[in-house]
Amino acid sequence: MATAPQIRKGRKFDQVLEGARSVFLRDGFEGASVDDIARAAAVSKATLYSYFPDKRLLFMEVARQEFLRQADEALNLMNPQAPPEVMLPWAARRIIDFFTSDFGQRVFRICVAEIDRFPDIGHQFYESGPKLARARLGNYLRGACARGELRIEDIDLAADQFHELCKADLYLRSVCGYADQITEAEIARVIDGAVSMFLARYGVR
Repeated sequence: MATAPQIRKGRKFDQVLEGARSVFLRDGFEGASVDDIARAAAVSKATLYSYFPDKRLLFMEVARQEFLRQADEALNLMNPQAPPEVMLPWAARRIIDFFTSDFGQRVFRICVAEIDRFPDIGHQFYESGPKLARARLGNYLRGACARGELRIEDIDLAADQFHELCKADLYLRSVCGYADQITEAEIARVIDGAVSMFLARYGVR
């Protein structure tokens, strides 16, 4: 099993990432050329390759940084004192918005396509994506339990269950290429169902 090439950091590392992010978000993985990325980052191709010898490696690092950015943004926007009836629909919407996004789908597909050859890519995706999301949601659930709003014995399991409830129907359709056909009414239906089922199991009556 191959080992993924190593990332080398340097003075223009962040510059390369920012340029790559703009090109990947505009053109997708397949449509993004190394020439375009180097041009957007204002570096030579030699400099780009010195940091990232493989375009997939560059994409996954951009994805990792995007996961962290979105997680930090969510942390800044969320109100940890809000009741579950308010906080859970908000969290559900962010979860759905990400996995139905073009960026989220491309990250997942590349990860699945390359994981047999480069398991480190899969590990990186899990650590900076699903695992981080579980930890952030878990922190909120722990606080809600301390306030007596929820009763949960296994916080990690409950956080995973909530994420899975948010995927009902929508996730598989997104993976199969139907994300652009998902309506706001369908998203609202899944969010309402996910929150209602979660509170039916863990809510305090």
